[in-house]
Order: sequence, then C-alpha cells, then structure tokens
Amino acid sequence: MMIDTEDLTKTYNGRGGCRGITLQVPEGCIFGLLGPNGAGKSTFVKMLAGLHRPDSGRAAVLGRPLGRPEARRKLGYLPELFRFQDWLTPVEVLRFHGQLGGLRPRETRAPAFRSRIRDTLELVGLLDAADRRVGGFSKGMQQRLGLAAALLLEPELVILDEPASALDPVGRFEIRSLLKRLRGKGVTVFLNSHLLEDVEELCDEAAFLYGGELLASGPLYKLLGGSGDTGANWRFRLGGWLPETLAELNNAVGAAFSSPLLRLVDADANGNALLSARVADREQAGYLCSLLIRNGLTLYESGPEPNNLEAWFLRMARSREGGVLQ
Repeated sequence: MMIDTEDLTKTYNGRGGCRGITLQVPEGCIFGLLGPNGAGKSTFVKMLAGLHRPDSGRAAVLGRPLGRPEARRKLGYLPELFRFQDWLTPVEVLRFHGQLGGLRPRETRAPAFRSRIRDTLELVGLLDAADRRVGGFSKGMQQRLGLAAALLLEPELVILDEPASALDPVGRFEIRSLLKRLRGKGVTVFLNSHLLEDVEELCDEAAFLYGGELLASGPLYKLLGGSGDTGANWRFRLGGWLPETLAELNNAVGAAFSSPLLRLVDADANGNALLSARVADREQAGYLCSLLIRNGLTLYESGPEPNNLEAWFLRMARSREGGVLQ
C-alpha cells in the first residue's frame, strides 16, 4: 500500500481535525478524498505529507512511518495554499525546490537537472514562461508552477490539495490529462478536490469524510452503486406524507418482497417527501408506485436516481446533516 493508516487522529484542542481514520490507498491508482468544508480533509492530507503530527493512531506512507526522510524523497506535495517569491523565475523556483529535496546547489545547476526543470515546466504548460518573474503570474499559472514543484523530483506518490481550483476549463482538462499520464507511469496520485466532475473522471477509488470521520471508502464504481447487480436506485416524490407513513409502507412492502425497503431521503413540514429504494427492475418499481397511491399518497414523480458522484456526495452529506437515512 502506498498509504496505510489505522485510527489516525489529529484535533485542535479536542475539536475539528479528523478522528480514527483507517484508510488504504493501493499503488498505481488515482485516489480521491471527498467531503464538505470542515470535514477534516486538509488535516488528513497534512499528516500524510508530514506537516502535522498525529495525536494518535498509526500511518505509513510509501511503506515508511509518517515524516521519515526516506518517504519524503519519493513524495511530491502540492498544498492548497502556497506562495512563491515574486522576484524569482520558474527555473529559479524549481532549482530551489531541488535543493529542498536534498540536492546540492551544484547538482541543481548541472545540465541534466536543468534539462529536468525544462521538461517539468513543459509538462505543466509553463515552458514559455520559464524566465519570467513569478510576481506577474496569474493564480492559475502559479498553480501550474506548484504542480511542477511537486513533480520535479519524479515522485512515486503525489499528494495534491485542490490542484485545479484556480484553472480555467482548458487548464483543468490539461491537468486531468497529465494525472492520467502519471497513473500510466505507475505514479500514485492522492487527490483532495471539491471538483466532483474531475474526481468522477479521474479516480479509481475514493473516500468520504464528514465531521472528521470516515464514512465510506472503496472503488468508485462500488460507492456509486455499480457493484455488479442489475438493480437501480429508484426515487419517489410524494405529497401527503406523515412521520408514521414510512413504517406502514415498509410493512406492506415486506409482505410482498424481502426487499426493497423504502428509505426517506427528505421531507418537509408541508407533507412533501422524497423516498428512495433499490429495485430489481421496472416492474418492481411500478408495484411500489401503486402501493404508494393505494396508501393515500400523491405521487408527483418517480424514476431512477442520477447515478453520479454529485448525487452520491449530496446523499452522504444530507444523511448526516439531517439525520435522515440515505
């Protein structure tokens, strides 16, 4: 495993941060870390990068305990918030980062390393700006430079904290293509991002944090419900809802099927509700529609749930925010 944590915990005076995170990231994949603001994602990422010391728990990165120099030499890291000296050029920034990575000054001036710098700048689309002052760069160009610094020493593991947040659609496309090429070379990418469409396109596996706790992790297709069965998640939008209605409906469903069980996704004070169920086929969904109507409910809408990462993300967050089952 490139990343292996067990009950990893870091809080700030007993609040915030993350608690009891047990997570494994296999070699050679792109792994996405998801969760709303304040979920503890950045705290977890900083522990992996060796910038925060955990309060408790165990973790290994690249087979080494957190923060060990042997692991750091093979680790590339792009923080969410970073600044470069305005008076430096990208070439000078990368030469400095080479020294931070353990190279001697004369090694960073050798022809081979100068060639690596230019290749890395070309990789992130900054070669034409190699000799310009960073102070004149846009935020997106600085983000590209931060990615170049993370990739400079050819790491085996790259940890990226919001790597495309300042980029335009063309830039985001280019970064996605770059990350796919890295995966093709066997590099493991750990991606913390709010851009769900990027995670959905790129990631092989993902994890969801909420309130500092790990709620789900695994292959992305399994998290989205594509575990190989032929069923589908079906939703029903209703009127005339009462708090006791769910138990009555599931008693009726249980008399006909061992599954599905209807789950309450959302409800308001006006008697409107949204239900969800895992159905085997449309015939079973049709039976549930008739059951809802026979029980005096008004059926406004029914159909398969959107099976994408945004819908899953919202269901996970709402299930914790409102105490409603997903």
